[in-house]
Amino acid sequence: MSTARLAERLPFSPTITGATTVRVLQQVSRDKGSTALLLGIPCMLMVLLKLMFHDSEATLQRVGPQVFGVFPVIVMYLVASVSTLRERTTGTAERLLTMPVRRLDIVLGYSLAFTVLALLQAVLSTLLSVGPLGLDIKGPAYLLMVIAMLGALLGLALGLLVSAFARNEFQAVQFLPAGVLPQFLMCGLFVPRDEMQGALSAVAKVMPMTYAVQAAGEAANHPGVTGVFVRDALLILACVVLVLVASAATLKR
Repeated sequence: MSTARLAERLPFSPTITGATTVRVLQQVSRDKGSTALLLGIPCMLMVLLKLMFHDSEATLQRVGPQVFGVFPVIVMYLVASVSTLRERTTGTAERLLTMPVRRLDIVLGYSLAFTVLALLQAVLSTLLSVGPLGLDIKGPAYLLMVIAMLGALLGLALGLLVSAFARNEFQAVQFLPAGVLPQFLMCGLFVPRDEMQGALSAVAKVMPMTYAVQAAGEAANHPGVTGVFVRDALLILACVVLVLVASAATLKR
């Protein structure tokens, strides 16, 4: 089968998806504030965590790896939701949808662009944490990078979905307490899930951030890749895919 005929059978256009990816990366790179937020804030938060627990090394070693499942979700949610909403309010998204462009092209383009940024974010925060900040983990450091990337992609997916329902940037930020902060409180970072009240524990089991925190804990406490880590990582990835599909469905011509 020729390359052209294969491209026609795909549910998206690689050319259009690639062009969208490049355009989003160029747009983010011109926005210095968004770039600093994406790449610098997670590192700054890890430094702050180190200073907070400088007299309690045991607490730092317990909490430090787990926040790799939290911080990237929140940071990427904010940047993705505001950036996408800005394109909708300025009419860029509507102009794209009047062209022969599939909705999946746009969603995949955004996803690939922010995946590149998520990778940079994960590498920087992991190297800083296991290096100068002295975070001690039993497993390989790349496992924390994987969780940080999956967390960032989860935040991206949620941000894309929320941008469809918010009318302005302020409303997009207002969705944060409703959609992300409950996950932050019940993910097991503060209280182990088996010690929560029954209903809260049940709700926590369907929240993807719970599995991000749990997988980060597995990477920190075991020398290799465990079955629990693989299961949790796949669950997070499945959630990302489901939310991205829902985001594509919200794009209306």
